Amino acid sequence: MGPSPASFVSSEKRVMAGNPDIDHVSTSYVERNNLTMRMGMRRFTRLTNGFSKKIENLAHAVALHFMHYNFVRIHKTLKTTPAMAAGISNTLWSMNDVVALIDAKEASKDRSRGKYKTKNSN
Repeated sequence: MGPSPASFVSSEKRVMAGNPDIDHVSTSYVERNNLTMRMGMRRFTRLTNGFSKKIENLAHAVALHFMHYNFVRIHKTLKTTPAMAAGISNTLWSMNDVVALIDAKEASKDRSRGKYKTKNSN
């Protein structure tokens, strides 16, 4: 049997930003988001070996997950994507659109390596 997850110790409510009504503060939205992310990406399931060896790979995987979740996937309760429901986008994106966005970003990167140091042949 492998290692177990850490046990919960305590929590406290405190304002991090803005002026929230403490009586209506809840972690349910964040916990639901965490569950959705864990269920959608194997690398976030607990006690697994499906991890990212590089932090950049993890960041890219999370970005792709949320791009799909918010712009490509139609949610049953909304009957549209969250991006369209929030007025951020007026079109339904496809994964081809997401790939084109990534390709455009990659093409715009500066690939020059700068000046090379010259070798001294002494």
